[in-house]
Amino acid sequence: MNKINQVFAERGERKLLSLYFCAGTPTLDCTGEVIKTMQRRGIDFIEVGIPFSDPLADGPVIQTAATKALKNGMSVQLLFEQLKSIKDEVNIPLILMGYLNPILHYGIEAFCQSCAEAGVSGMIIPDLPFDDYLNTVKPAADKYDLRVIMLITPETSEERVRFIDDNTDGFIYMVSSAAITGAQKSFDEQKQEYFRRIDAMKLRNPRMIGFGISNAQTLKAAQDNAAGAIIGSKFVTLLDESKNADEALDRLFDALKH
Repeated sequence: MNKINQVFAERGERKLLSLYFCAGTPTLDCTGEVIKTMQRRGIDFIEVGIPFSDPLADGPVIQTAATKALKNGMSVQLLFEQLKSIKDEVNIPLILMGYLNPILHYGIEAFCQSCAEAGVSGMIIPDLPFDDYLNTVKPAADKYDLRVIMLITPETSEERVRFIDDNTDGFIYMVSSAAITGAQKSFDEQKQEYFRRIDAMKLRNPRMIGFGISNAQTLKAAQDNAAGAIIGSKFVTLLDESKNADEALDRLFDALKH
């Protein structure tokens, strides 16, 4: 069974936590240690960002991290080499999050094969058109037992949500708002209504809520309306400031209490 599906099958009523960081930051060679530290500290999923020069869905924090990673020398090929080196030590699902351009340059089939060889369980490609997913990416991903996670936003129609639910596996990434990534202090009533509306659809796939989660209020709203929460910008900021994954996680867990 794919590790992503296994986590959801075994979680019971427990709410899950997924963290994002950009590979190659704060240092080029830290990727493996950051992942192993997150695993040791009980994180359920890890989204490993592939740095790209034009990350359209990302706010300033993740854009800056991507720029630093590229300057440090991170590449898709190097990332796969780093992941392969820790493959036998990592049991939790790794999900690569990256934009379509570098993946196309690497080659869809080659990318999926490298994912499987490096112990990756799935991928998130924010700018992947759904037709291209169905016709090109999904066949290759299925061949290597990889899950392609699709995003929905408050603007996604119910028909589209159903279509995504019917044609994907793993989980659905619920973007909390149609804006770019970045920490928020609270989710307003409009966002809460969106959470409730999707919950009422009783989708086949579990849902994880991301974008803007940085404190107890936003974490609780995500956990109340989905299987768990995804945190990116807040952790990226703390990791950049501390240069140490353990310290960054200490500070994150503390922030999520308030």
